[in-house]
Amino acid sequence: MKSISKDEVEQVFNSPNSTFIDIRDNYIYSLGSIKNAINIPSNFLITMPEKYLNKETKYYIFCDYGVKSAKVVRYLEKLGYDVTNINGGYNDYKE
Repeated sequence: MKSISKDEVEQVFNSPNSTFIDIRDNYIYSLGSIKNAINIPSNFLITMPEKYLNKETKYYIFCDYGVKSAKVVRYLEKLGYDVTNINGGYNDYKE
């Protein structure tokens, strides 16, 4: 499983063809997230990845602490998506 630290987020933030996905519930997302991240709750992303993702884009996925997003990343990798987990999630990033 590919993953990056909170310090590496800024390095890849402006990379072309990469998207940040916050998999937390909409209410939690509305309280704050990584700049320009889109919100796709994990249950939607897991059940219908083809609706939200394409295999040509690199995705950086995060949750609160990085645990749930790690599971989602492992699952999506098996389906052939280019996904990377953000270790520590949003809580590490916002510090």
